[in-house]
Amino acid sequence: MRRRLINSTLAVVLVVIAVFGISLVIVETRTIENSAQESVDSEAVRLVSIVDSRLLGGERVSARVLGNQITPNRYARIEMPGKKPVEVGKRPSGDVIEARERGEEGETVIVQEPASTVSGEIGRTLLIILAVALLAVIAAVLLAVRQARRLTAPLTDLAETAERLGSGDPRPRHRRYGVPELDRVADVLDSSAERIGRMLTAERRLAADASHQLRTPLTALTMRLEEITATDDPATVKDEATIALGQVERLTDVVQRLLTNSRDPRTGSAVGFDLDEVVKQQIEEWRPAYRNAGRIIVRSGKKGMRAVGTPGAVAQVLATLIENSLMHGAGPVALRTRVTGNQVVVEVTDEGRGVPPDLGSRVFERTVSGRNSTGLGLAVARDLAEADGGRLELLQQHPPVFALFLSRESGAQDQDEVTSSG
Repeated sequence: MRRRLINSTLAVVLVVIAVFGISLVIVETRTIENSAQESVDSEAVRLVSIVDSRLLGGERVSARVLGNQITPNRYARIEMPGKKPVEVGKRPSGDVIEARERGEEGETVIVQEPASTVSGEIGRTLLIILAVALLAVIAAVLLAVRQARRLTAPLTDLAETAERLGSGDPRPRHRRYGVPELDRVADVLDSSAERIGRMLTAERRLAADASHQLRTPLTALTMRLEEITATDDPATVKDEATIALGQVERLTDVVQRLLTNSRDPRTGSAVGFDLDEVVKQQIEEWRPAYRNAGRIIVRSGKKGMRAVGTPGAVAQVLATLIENSLMHGAGPVALRTRVTGNQVVVEVTDEGRGVPPDLGSRVFERTVSGRNSTGLGLAVARDLAEADGGRLELLQQHPPVFALFLSRESGAQDQDEVTSSG
């Protein structure tokens, strides 16, 4: 493209120089020829007036007297009646420019100038025109090269940006080139880079969340299957299989929830549900793991509460808190349910060291962890809670107290108010 721009610019310049150069040569040639002819005519008139004045005064007309009155390189011949012609200068050979004037005393003055003088001046003018044309061509080449670089460099840069996008590097470059059309392309590429970056971030986040959030239900499911393989009692096998099927259903709900949150973290499917059932289910699922660790998991607080949310998401949030207590805490783990205003609260606490002081305000950020873990669990748990209008908070760092706040179902609130009035 650069070569095409240079060639096209040069072609335009050469055409312009050719058209105007030829016209200028023709005009200058005629101007020089006319100027030379006028100069010879003027000199002939001047010599006639000098000869007339001398003849009238009875003075002698000779080559010595007129020698200083004629321009060098010119030839003059004065023909007077009854006298010998007077010649001044060397008579030119070849083509000449001639002027002939007749005086009042009957004399004739002939002035000649070699045509080569005019040709030399025309040649010098042509050289000047050619030099100017050459300078114009050189300037045009430099300008064409600069313009070609100015136009092709952004295109090369845009091509590199597109190649970077194709290779998986979606960082926008935010470069502009002062050319509206190219800047428009750069805007589109930057917008595309930002969209691709957001999509890649969402995909990576989904993969990380899925790998982390699926680990807990899969671990619990594995424990159930181990219980089944370790017993020969058909009744126990049936009970454990029923619980395992329930865990598979919740696992499916977790996957669906992760996919939904990856599209829109604020998209929820909140319904009224029995909070006691979810808490009981989590305690039953995690009791074998705590028993194997030599610890216990207990529940206290208000019962018979109904909350608004997604049961699967609430179960996943509680599972994350319970697993964190199992991995990082110590002593018994307690789940306490209570009511505050129009909200129900589930608190999870243990007797461990708790959250380090420097991580208290950042514990819910992704990749933030004080125990060499991934740092995703609490961040994903908070997203799941907020998707249904709830919230997950750290109420106390030592001993650690995490609280899940959920809206109360309106019917349950009305029933409490009636009970209180009674």
